Amino acid sequence: MIGYVTLGTNNLERAAAFYDALLGELGARRAMQFPRFILWGTGPGAPGIAVCLPYDGQPATVGNGGMVAIAVGSREDVDRLHARALALGGTDEGAPGARGPTFYAAYFRDLDGNKLNFFKMG
Repeated sequence: MIGYVTLGTNNLERAAAFYDALLGELGARRAMQFPRFILWGTGPGAPGIAVCLPYDGQPATVGNGGMVAIAVGSREDVDRLHARALALGGTDEGAPGARGPTFYAAYFRDLDGNKLNFFKMG
């Protein structure tokens, strides 16, 4: 149902380096690139994540309550990818851990302040 999610950035080059490194850990690579927009994906038909400079020319801002959740294969992947996001300059928004009996997640903000998480159900 979801094709892709777009996150705003004020520095496309910096955001691209962050997501190249982080999403590369999941086997994602740049699937589309334009002067104001870059999209990463794992293959045709799979959901993607994009960053863009706002088309209205105004500064990118972070939405309150918005978040992108990225499903991964194991709790160890959650731990590893959260640590990788922080090593790349992201900020911690919730350490890896169980949030209920079947949901394990870790939360972070990217270099522009967008909130994301990695999670494993089960």
